[in-house]
Amino acid sequence: MRISVDPEQCYGSGDCVHRAPSVFTEVDGLGAVIPGREHDLDMPRVREAVEGCPAAAITVTRED
Repeated sequence: MRISVDPEQCYGSGDCVHRAPSVFTEVDGLGAVIPGREHDLDMPRVREAVEGCPAAAITVTRED
């Protein structure tokens, strides 16, 4: 599983950074996953960030 933020959909609310600062950061005012943290799905704070993103810009995809 992999976390990603769609920069076309994100409008920079910063909720993800607030909820899980060890996984998310801001780049040019938009949310982004910190390199190397794309697979930190077991953290409850990451799940909160995904579910609470007001732009629904965070996705979790399955890697086969």
